[in-house]
Amino acid sequence: MITIYGTNWCADCKKIKTFLGEHKIDYIFIDIEKDPSAAEKVKELNKGQSVIPTLLIDDEVLPDPTIEELSQKLNLKDENKTHYCDLVIIGGGPSGLTSAIYTTREGIETEILERKAVGGQAAITDRIENYPGFPEGVTGLKLSEDMRKQAEEFGSKIHTGIEVEKIIDGGKYKTIKTTEKDFYASAVIIAVGTDYKRLKVPGENENIGKGVHFCATCDGPFYKNKELIIVGGGNSAMQEGLFLTKFASKITIVAWDSKLTGSDFLIQATLKNQKIQVNYMLSTTKLEKADGKMKLYATDRNTNEEKVFEADGIFVFIGLVPNTGFVKESGIELDEKGFIKTDKTFETSMKGVYAAGDCRSGSTLQIASAVGEGAVAALMVREFLKE
Repeated sequence: MITIYGTNWCADCKKIKTFLGEHKIDYIFIDIEKDPSAAEKVKELNKGQSVIPTLLIDDEVLPDPTIEELSQKLNLKDENKTHYCDLVIIGGGPSGLTSAIYTTREGIETEILERKAVGGQAAITDRIENYPGFPEGVTGLKLSEDMRKQAEEFGSKIHTGIEVEKIIDGGKYKTIKTTEKDFYASAVIIAVGTDYKRLKVPGENENIGKGVHFCATCDGPFYKNKELIIVGGGNSAMQEGLFLTKFASKITIVAWDSKLTGSDFLIQATLKNQKIQVNYMLSTTKLEKADGKMKLYATDRNTNEEKVFEADGIFVFIGLVPNTGFVKESGIELDEKGFIKTDKTFETSMKGVYAAGDCRSGSTLQIASAVGEGAVAALMVREFLKE
């Protein structure tokens, strides 16, 4: 039984807690600033002196021990040490980066695991016009890079190209299994966001990057003065379609519904744009590439008639799906669409594991709210770690 008497601001207390965490050793931490009787206990153990950290290992008192002294006392070896930190954040988008800014600023050792590039969907959004503080708009890349810089300046460690496979609940310590190595933490925030939904029709997979695309910012410049097809009729289809008019000579929108759905501003802007033509009530059945051109086959949902559209490229914007495959494998509860269920504190069904941003059930799929959720999740983690 190990009891640590200290404070949350004490650097040596933090070092000892991290050391014990690296070896996955359980302990009880008592904050003497919150418990007057504990402060008196420290004086009693140290013959009238107030020394922190003070460790009580079974019945033996160790006042302010060095890591070497503690290692010898517990017979610990370096080769058994794990990669431990207070908090692991899975996902490096706006929500995850905001959480990291808040936690590292308060001295919570935080590491971010990101499978792709930092910034998530925001980083590949051409222009964000509804984020507070930017009356003229801001590029998604700049906003993401500024968030990353701020998180790193406070001390966050960011790992890219690491994919999480599973979270294992070990009680006080969580094991985060990845494609590279295992991470261990006392708390986890899942902020993995969403990915582009696929059409799942013949000809889609084999032509991705060769005529079929999901990112206007990434691939739009390849289609200067060329014709494009956009599949989708919601906000993302309209927003990205308007962006693509900077390059394309003509854009044909193939929409499932009988009208465009979403923001009135985007609908009006889309319908007024001379480069855009909208076709309604169509169900895409097949994509095909022939003679350097892409063909889209669709069924008219009113008449059952097959229609064929031809262009130089096809962009698919039919919605987003949460990146929560590993969450399901971890036994954390999801809703019927695969988004993570949380309580009012953003805690998931696994104690000490929180979710924030677009991957959370009930989120608004907006950058501003993702940032807000990231901040709230960080504050909840702070309270959880104190407890």
